[in-house]
Amino acid sequence: MKEINSNLLDKIYKKREKDARKYDHGLVIIIGGSRLYSGSPALSAFSAFRAGADMVQIIAPERAADIAAGFSPSLVTIPLRGDYLSPDHLSDLLSLTRSGEAVARGNVSVVIGGGIGREEKTKEVIRDYLTETSVPVVIDADAIYALEEEKINFAGKSFLFTPHLHEFYILTGIKVETMKKEEKEDVVRKKAKELSSTILLKGETDIISDGSEVVENKINVPYLTTGGCGDTLAGIAGALLSRGVPLFEAAQAAALINTKAGQSASKEKGDSLIATDLIEKIEKIIK
Repeated sequence: MKEINSNLLDKIYKKREKDARKYDHGLVIIIGGSRLYSGSPALSAFSAFRAGADMVQIIAPERAADIAAGFSPSLVTIPLRGDYLSPDHLSDLLSLTRSGEAVARGNVSVVIGGGIGREEKTKEVIRDYLTETSVPVVIDADAIYALEEEKINFAGKSFLFTPHLHEFYILTGIKVETMKKEEKEDVVRKKAKELSSTILLKGETDIISDGSEVVENKINVPYLTTGGCGDTLAGIAGALLSRGVPLFEAAQAAALINTKAGQSASKEKGDSLIATDLIEKIEKIIK
C-alpha cells in the first residue's frame, strides 16, 4: 500500500513570491462552536494560521464567538445570535461564505463541525449549508452526525471528511474496527467513491482515499487521543485547501503535518500533551 510521499510538503510550501498579496495563501472560514464548546473552533483557527493561511474567520453562536475572540487578537470572530446554529442562520452563513470568497479572490475554504453540537436544528442547517455551498469544505466531528440519517448529493462538491472510527460508522453505517487492514482500506476507497469525496479515516494508521487511490499515513502517535487534536487536523486541512491544494493531496499533507507535529510535541510532553502543544510545533514541520 502506498504511503504519503515525504516530499509532499516541499511541493506545497515553496518560497513565497516577493509580490504576494493578502489572501494569496488563503482564507479559512471556521463554522462551529456552541454554548458549551468554544475551544474547538479556536484550535482549528490557530492550526490554520500555523499551517500558512493568510486569514481565518470563526463564525459561531455569540457566546462561543465572544470567548474565542478573547483567546488572541489574531482571531476574527463573527457572532450569530443564539446558543446553537439553526436554520435561521443559513442565509448569514452563505452570505459570509460568498463574501469571503470574493475578498479572498477564490482562495477560500470552510471547516465545519468542531464543537457545533448535535441539536436537530443544527443538523438541519449543516445539511442545507453543505447542499448550497460551492467552496471546498472540511467536514469534521459533529457535522458528520448531521449526515447520519439524511444524505445530501455530494456530486460536484469538494468535500473532505475527517472521521475517526466511530464517526466513519455514523457516516457510512459500516463498522471497520475489527476489519483487517486491506479490507478497511477497500471500504474507505469504496465509500469515498460513493460519496464523490475524499475521506481521511483517522486511526493508528490513517487511511486516505479519493475513491480511486488509497494512501496510508503510518506515523502512529498515541498521544493524539487528547481532545482537540482532531480540530488541529481539520484546521491544517482547511489551510491547505484555501491555498488551492487539491483535496487528496491536502488530506495527505494535513495528516502528515498533524502527526509529525504531534510526534514532536509528545517527545517533550508525553501524557501531558495538549492540542496547543501540537500547534506550536507545526512551524517546524512545514519549514
